[in-house]
Amino acid sequence: MVRFENVGLRYGMGAEILRDLSFVIAPQSFQFLTGPSGAGKTTLLRLILLALRPTRGLITLFGEDSATLDKSALMALRRKVGVVFQDFRLLDHLTTYQNVALPLRVLGKEEPSYRAEVLELLEWVGLGQRLHAHPQVLSGGEKQRAAIARALIMRPELLLADEPTGNVDPVMARRLLRLFQELHKSGTSVVIATHDLNLMDQFDGARRLVLGDGRLHIYD
Repeated sequence: MVRFENVGLRYGMGAEILRDLSFVIAPQSFQFLTGPSGAGKTTLLRLILLALRPTRGLITLFGEDSATLDKSALMALRRKVGVVFQDFRLLDHLTTYQNVALPLRVLGKEEPSYRAEVLELLEWVGLGQRLHAHPQVLSGGEKQRAAIARALIMRPELLLADEPTGNVDPVMARRLLRLFQELHKSGTSVVIATHDLNLMDQFDGARRLVLGDGRLHIYD
């Protein structure tokens, strides 16, 4: 699903901030991406999404060489990826319901075909009573949950989540983790970037990708 071969990244003429990254994310796999603050976890997620181009090395996404993709092919691949960003990226002029449904609307789907699914997902993440609220009046935790619901509504083949439980209480964090587990069981590959050891300890057998000093260490 994802393959990195000797990937390095630098900005300008500076030293490489990530170097010699070689790993594979297999279909239907579950892994945590961890490491100290500033290690480059968000940067690595952006490389996986192809929102950043590597300075060197090869990145393959769904079997396609990223270096050869034109814009339309790149957009088609990204539609297979769900992303939960740390800054949420909700649209202020849309309600919670509209934000979550937006990826389906962009694909041209009519509301009757997806309304029940969006409502069910919002209930699951605890936003069933916030359908008509705009992001400006949502708490940080509510925005986080709306962003997660939006990423999941497309049933992605690959989910990238950047600190997805960082703004929610422990009870909701466990509930969201169950949602990620169910998504994984249904066939989605999941990559969760986090520094929360307690969170990772709840997933027996999950692979850990540990970033440090620009390099990646893998613990199966």
